Amino acid sequence: MPSLQTALPPELANNAIRLYRECLRRAKYIGHRQHNTPLLVDMVRQQFKKNMHEADPEKIQKLKDDAARGLINHILYETEQKSGRKFSKT
Repeated sequence: MPSLQTALPPELANNAIRLYRECLRRAKYIGHRQHNTPLLVDMVRQQFKKNMHEADPEKIQKLKDDAARGLINHILYETEQKSGRKFSKT
């Protein structure tokens, strides 16, 4: 199965720290709009902290793919909200 990270810029997708920072930015953005910023930021931090000592390359790739999927889903959602077009099949 191909990596979902190919939908993100390579400088973001291949670097866990940049991926973490982008996830935090999105959490702050969503949290500001929904008035629960500390909760969302804490959830992102906990997930990355929980897995920071992972050594298995396959598991690391899966975790990065999961983070990329979350970012892509949010980007699609925001695009749908702004444009009024549906990009997902429902």
